[in-house]
Amino acid sequence: MKDSQIKNRIQKLRQEISRLRFEYHVENNPTVTDDIYESLTRELHKLEKEYPKYTDENSSINRVAGLPLSKFKKIKHEHRMLSLNDAFGIEEVSEWGVRMDKLLNTKHTYFCELKLDGLAVSLIYKDGIFVEGSTRGDGFIGEDITENLKMIETIPLRLKNPYPQEIEVRGEVLMPKRVWHSLNKIQESQGKQLFANTRNAAAGSLRQLDPKIVKERKLDFLAWDLIQLQIADTKLEKHSEKHKYLRDLGFQVAPYEKKITNLKEVSYFIDQIGEVRDKLPYGTDGVVISIDELSLQEILGVVGKAPKYMIAYKYPAKRATTIVTDITVNVGRTGVLTPLAHFNPTLVAGSTISKATLHNMDQINRLDIHIGDTVVIQKAGDVIPEVVEVLVKMRTGKEKKFKMPEHCPVCGAEVEKRETGTKQKNKIFPLFTLKGSDMDKNFHSSALSSVAYYCTNKNCSAKNRRGMQHFVNIFEIYTVGPKILDRLKDEGLISDAADLFTLESSDLSGLERFGVKSSEKIIASINDHKKVFLWRFIYALGILHVGEQTAQDIANHFGTLEKIIEAKEVEINKIENIGPIVSGSIHDFFTHKENIAFIKKLLDNGVVIEKVKVVNGGKFTGQTFVLTGTLSSMSRDEAKQKITSFGGKVSSSVSKNTTYVVAGTDPGSKYDDAIKLGVKIVNESEFLKIF
Repeated sequence: MKDSQIKNRIQKLRQEISRLRFEYHVENNPTVTDDIYESLTRELHKLEKEYPKYTDENSSINRVAGLPLSKFKKIKHEHRMLSLNDAFGIEEVSEWGVRMDKLLNTKHTYFCELKLDGLAVSLIYKDGIFVEGSTRGDGFIGEDITENLKMIETIPLRLKNPYPQEIEVRGEVLMPKRVWHSLNKIQESQGKQLFANTRNAAAGSLRQLDPKIVKERKLDFLAWDLIQLQIADTKLEKHSEKHKYLRDLGFQVAPYEKKITNLKEVSYFIDQIGEVRDKLPYGTDGVVISIDELSLQEILGVVGKAPKYMIAYKYPAKRATTIVTDITVNVGRTGVLTPLAHFNPTLVAGSTISKATLHNMDQINRLDIHIGDTVVIQKAGDVIPEVVEVLVKMRTGKEKKFKMPEHCPVCGAEVEKRETGTKQKNKIFPLFTLKGSDMDKNFHSSALSSVAYYCTNKNCSAKNRRGMQHFVNIFEIYTVGPKILDRLKDEGLISDAADLFTLESSDLSGLERFGVKSSEKIIASINDHKKVFLWRFIYALGILHVGEQTAQDIANHFGTLEKIIEAKEVEINKIENIGPIVSGSIHDFFTHKENIAFIKKLLDNGVVIEKVKVVNGGKFTGQTFVLTGTLSSMSRDEAKQKITSFGGKVSSSVSKNTTYVVAGTDPGSKYDDAIKLGVKIVNESEFLKIF
């Protein structure tokens, strides 16, 4: 091949590789496979090595690392690199918008873009060539990291034509999430420090004195601003126009951005990004909102270290600190005791967190968690809230160590400590940096810990799965089925049905197959059924031999829960249709302190027994009603209460002693029984006229 041909080949390879790199990194639309791209790259490297006279230091292919530096020199920014004021809720964004309207008193638009979670840098280009790059530093003076920045593929070493004589570009150096995960795997295999997050990894990489390490880290750069506003004969008038121009020069700019006319649309954009941000290839912690018109930005100016014309909405933190106010114990369906930490209510990832399971004593010992400790809790997406770290330096000396109880908190039986096999450890990805001997903190014990604590009472009510399902059915909490009850008990969130009334949607949304909406629906259903009539409350307790009708008879006779609890067996036995076996069972139930404790717990957790005014000697005294079908004007419960409040009785079956059968739409077999026995049948309108 002739010399001129070699030169042309090298130039052609550079052009094509540059085009393919732009498609891949900037447009995110590669037209060839990696194999083809790497083959072209190898050829170019080979030719440049054989013909060094054609080597171009500014060629995108020649991102060759320089010698390691002993230290970074300081660079003064010609234009100060500002910070942004944060808004931690859409209300704060709205307040900022209202202030802008008052200050400007003229029509304007907004521009929304991603708030990238990386390291801000400044890039200087002269005659289209990248000549200097630096960190933000204190805003006035940064560090010269030019050689390191040259190793980043998405930073053009030469700008696309046409370009200005000199320009400063600002943006974010980031590490893609996939690279971060791969890097941490390598760090772990080598026993090195793990990076807490992508920003930590990007910053740590740029701080390397050896540019070769930076190149290995595969960082990216996204541009978000430029300083020179006069571009040849074209004057940029809006911030959004800057982004377009940056793309024209060859920079990668975050794809999610929008010009917006009002704050309602700003809020909608924030919500849209919130739904996809976890799936983005880069870390982002918010949305930057700015006044789009540059002339208006100039009028608004800067206050302190932040521009007035721009604000950063921050999504709710995935981690937060809080205080452990208590550690309680719940009993699962197998009898295993699970500790549960209670906190001061704390907002994490958009949810208010007030408790989190601690799994077992291994977890408590590993964290060295005390009651009163300041802890770091996290909830990332649909993940169960958990304690990840104790801030030991925040201790005052008044914290208390937790000890597993010696007796079951539900039934009072002795607690037994059992070996359950070889301890297993499940790896969890760290959200904080660990070093050396602390590496074991990257693990937390699984539910298959080597030591567990069990209630020894095989009849403990906490193990009574059928009893709990009976309770929620009678309370009509139909959103909580057997599988959900099992899951809540296995996670240590509940011991008994009373614990259901302490749950919050954030307790459920992290469980497998539980989304935010389904969790909110379940909690709403539980809260909507806290108020019950006395007979339903008695029936739900699961007293042996007490069915719906007996519960109604007891409630109607005594009128209050207190009187039922204090009633003597002989008094209960006097109630019509209640014999000695049933009265004995009822009296025996209320003599057990664990049953009284359960009732008190229900009431303490917000269950309310609705009072029913009973008319002594009412018009229905001595009459028996049976309800069948669906009533349109009232619920079945309301109809029963109307009847009993006037002295009547409601039966679940039709007999010759039945006075009326009230038939709604789609009546069942009771309707046919009434016809056979000659019992009077009334429809809903006729039933209402009786009162």
